[in-house]
Amino acid sequence: MEGTAPNGIYGSTSAERYAPEPDKRPGRTAFQRDRARILHSAALRRLAGKTQVVTPGTRSQAWDASPRTRLTHSLECAQVGRELGAALGCDPDLVEAACLAHDLGHPPFGHNGEQALNDFAADCGGFEGNAQSLRLLTRIEPKRFVAERSVGLNLTRATLDAATKYPWPRGAHPTDPASRKFGVYEDDRPVFDWVRGPAPGTRTCFEAQVMDWSDDVAYSVHDVEDGLHAGHIDPNCLYADSERQAVFEVAVGRYVPADTDPAELSAALDRLQDAEWWPHGYDGTAVAQARLKDTTSQLIGRFCLAAEGATRAAYGTGRLTRYGAELVVPREARMECAVLKAVADRYVMQRAEQERERADQRVIVAELAQALTVRAPDGLDPQFRALFDGAGDDHARKRVIVDQIASLTDMSARSLHARLTGHM
Repeated sequence: MEGTAPNGIYGSTSAERYAPEPDKRPGRTAFQRDRARILHSAALRRLAGKTQVVTPGTRSQAWDASPRTRLTHSLECAQVGRELGAALGCDPDLVEAACLAHDLGHPPFGHNGEQALNDFAADCGGFEGNAQSLRLLTRIEPKRFVAERSVGLNLTRATLDAATKYPWPRGAHPTDPASRKFGVYEDDRPVFDWVRGPAPGTRTCFEAQVMDWSDDVAYSVHDVEDGLHAGHIDPNCLYADSERQAVFEVAVGRYVPADTDPAELSAALDRLQDAEWWPHGYDGTAVAQARLKDTTSQLIGRFCLAAEGATRAAYGTGRLTRYGAELVVPREARMECAVLKAVADRYVMQRAEQERERADQRVIVAELAQALTVRAPDGLDPQFRALFDGAGDDHARKRVIVDQIASLTDMSARSLHARLTGHM
């Protein structure tokens, strides 16, 4: 029966849906059903057209780097999360569903597009990719309607909670009021409050913590792998003091707290470089590809086992779910992960050509938003045109424009921009 979680581990409230509905096929758990809905969603497919870090077609080497997209990142995050969650006693389908869903709200051009949309939406609640993911899952992605109102994919409470990385509205960060991170827009509060009804304050559930660490692990490791494939990272540079210090400067304040001692980051990089599987070069040969793939496997295993071991040491061998535990990630593992993020940031994201590309992307999003503001409902997809026509005020109409832009892929954003502005 719908509403029953596997083996009763989670309880009936965790498996409830915002709009009750019967199961169509006996034998599936509620969380298996959630996972299937996300896998079959158009929003997940669109992630194939959204760049992760290395943009296809811009590699500097002759070999085919096949860089990751938001979709392949989400699939890899889901694999990491499913196994780590299962090892700790979580329902694997629940954690996998959360991992598949965690980036659905990200707009074209990644965090660059996110900032441009946040600037445009400043007077109607701002923009945040994680809040947009909740909005997409509970409203925008068409699957279920109640009284002619979309309830999105109508996922279970536990899956929506597990996909919520920042369970608070804008400006309500529990420790940093200036933080730009938040997980819900004001007009999505009814469903958010329903999701969070049983939750203690702003605490994230255990499955969301597993999803968050799996996301960190996947993108920190794979961004470096893509950077090596594309010829942007030379690991031998990381033995030079000047390059090491430049990497640590990127890490401090962005990937670790501002008061972190660079010596701690240096020790983390030393540990990685001392491992027998650490790459000392990459030339694109089959042997080099295999060695690099072993590096990624070793790193993912290292980070997941560190979290699993520390969490088990703190909570024992029982099944850990919902609000019964906190994921414990050793500080050494977090420092190593942060160093990898900083390496990709310094050598891939900070390249001059990337900054020129980002500047062009910001112009595209800003001009597209302005063109839609002037011309809407012209330019809007039928789904968003109907929402625009039914909006009650200018702020609501602006939010529809934001939703439209956020739904676009990199290429469709460029195409729509060209059509509406005449720029070819």
